[in-house]
Amino acid sequence: MRQSIRWCFGSVLTLVLAYAASAATESIADLTIGDKHSEISQNVTRIIEELHYSRPRIDNSFSSAILDRYLDTLDGNRLYFLNSDISGFGRYRYELDERARNGELEPIFEIFNLFRTRTQERIDYALTLLDQEPDFTLDEEFRFDRSELPWPNSEAEMHDIWRKRVKNDGLSLVLTGKNWEESTEILRGRYERVLRRVGQLTADDVFETFMNAMAHTMDPHSSYLSPRNSEEYRIQMSLSYDGIGASLQLEDDYVNVMNIIPGGPAHVDGQLKPGDRITAVGQGVSGELDDVIGWRLDDVVQLIRGPGGTVVRLQVLTAGSVPGTPEKIIALVRDKVKLEEQAAKSNLIEVPRDDRTYRIGVIRVPSFYQDYAARSRGDEDYTSTTRDVARLVNELEAEGIDGLIMDLRQNGGGHLSEARELSGLFLERGPVVQLRETRGNTEVLDDPSPGSVYGGPLAVLVDRYSASASEIFAAAIQDYERGIVIGQRTFGKGSVQNLFNLDRFMRAPGYGQLTLTIGKYYRVTGGSTQHRGVEPDIELPSLVDIETVGESTRDTALPWDQISEASGFDAESSLDQSISLLEARYQERAVDDPDLNYLLDDIQAVGALRNRETVSLNLTVRQTEREALQQEQLKRENERRAALGLEPLATIEDLDSTEAPDILLEQASGVVADMAALDAPFPPAATASPDIVSLQ
Repeated sequence: MRQSIRWCFGSVLTLVLAYAASAATESIADLTIGDKHSEISQNVTRIIEELHYSRPRIDNSFSSAILDRYLDTLDGNRLYFLNSDISGFGRYRYELDERARNGELEPIFEIFNLFRTRTQERIDYALTLLDQEPDFTLDEEFRFDRSELPWPNSEAEMHDIWRKRVKNDGLSLVLTGKNWEESTEILRGRYERVLRRVGQLTADDVFETFMNAMAHTMDPHSSYLSPRNSEEYRIQMSLSYDGIGASLQLEDDYVNVMNIIPGGPAHVDGQLKPGDRITAVGQGVSGELDDVIGWRLDDVVQLIRGPGGTVVRLQVLTAGSVPGTPEKIIALVRDKVKLEEQAAKSNLIEVPRDDRTYRIGVIRVPSFYQDYAARSRGDEDYTSTTRDVARLVNELEAEGIDGLIMDLRQNGGGHLSEARELSGLFLERGPVVQLRETRGNTEVLDDPSPGSVYGGPLAVLVDRYSASASEIFAAAIQDYERGIVIGQRTFGKGSVQNLFNLDRFMRAPGYGQLTLTIGKYYRVTGGSTQHRGVEPDIELPSLVDIETVGESTRDTALPWDQISEASGFDAESSLDQSISLLEARYQERAVDDPDLNYLLDDIQAVGALRNRETVSLNLTVRQTEREALQQEQLKRENERRAALGLEPLATIEDLDSTEAPDILLEQASGVVADMAALDAPFPPAATASPDIVSLQ
């Protein structure tokens, strides 16, 4: 079994048709099913039914769900199809199961060809609207998220939706200081670019989109890649290119940042965040910014890639921002993902408490990495997360620490073996995680090295982006009562994927590859990390919204369930009483903590924006809202600075150039200092054995 595949920059090309929700073309022949599509469909359907963890039977109920997902992929924001079109597709609602099983996919292409006709009509209309400047003094609003609304009933209703969309696109550009003539030039180029690019879509693209609609109906992590995109994926996974080190996907015309790859330029810089949307790309320190809204994902990838050492500038709409919110420019120097930047790092934080200062060690683990090739060659000095952490723990203890934080925020996972071995650094012995596969067989993975390298106060700091292997580690520490988990509920990715190379399966080239969920992780207590994630013992506030991020937000996510407790599991004495005391002390400090109060106010402000469904199309209103948001942000920062005795900032530009404090790490350090101040709630430190230190 393989750990879930981590996508690298530019490889999420399977959503290429999602961009086509803004695309159209003229006089292009209808696309039809290709020679190999029937064969691939038949075999993928059979593999899913035989090997997917849930052992689904692709029947009429799945057929209905597959159709809905396919239509959502093409027109998720209800901007192209009419309600009458959707009603017409209903004749296929209970046929797609047998059609996929038999390879008879003509309806899929029929639906797409009509979609292409509809997009031609919508874009043609949008272009006519650019001939006259809209009246930005009118009080009307644009609903930017229509995914939960029905498809429009008439052309008149559709035209009004597009009129407001084009007006909002133009207003967003006017707010950046452009006049209508300049805005029109950008928008015309944006829409015409879409018209050109839709002609590049192939039958393979349509087929891939449908196969993913079927795979994603099983769960969010199963997927199909066409032969072309399989090769792109291979290039990305080799990391043999120069880029920024971020995983991207296309959603509603925007290039969204899925996650930041540890060791890459974006990770080192620290400004680009998951959920950010890239709206323009510029070359060099002063090159013109090219608007990329509505572009194909692979075309945006090509803009961002380039020779190592060169600068690429990204114009970014930050996560959770509504259209029209001020964007920021991030300049990154292209480079390869560097293993040394991916490596765990440590630092010390001093926390004053009463009459003494506690020294808290922090080890930041960005991923669960391992130089697998070196290990396979028998190299005794191969690089790994566990080896690096063992060394850092020894170094920190030599400096004299009172407690330790393992910082796993935004750690999306990695090697399962590293999660197991890293857990073993802090556990005396016993099972670490359970693995259950499709046919119900359960494998218990034990701590590979008895003994531990550290036995003092321990906390695991997590957030909503801590996933997979991170959750295995956090759950083991929590279940054994070895330490406490602080932060936010983790992602909830407790499923296991395997990659099936269909070329090998079919013994011929040109079939692509299938990633399929074939197992689930379970804690040693028997509960799954899937869907629910790991609940922190002490919860910290976060700007990440768990209602929009995480496995539980995905409608086809596998459910949480429970199996038997692992044989040999035996927890330390309960920490419940200590946790209650630590929680009380944290809450007491929180009342008057300037940094924490600043964060809470920020969360409230961002939440208010996130909950908006519409934006004003009145220029004065939008300008006033933008200015008010910026001034409120500056006011919050200056209130924080005043409480800390710092000089106030004069402008929003000063705020943009100021390094923000790591408030959550500060709070976690305070909790661990409290842990160290307690009499003796934690087991005494054990002496590290040579086997653990060398990890042979």
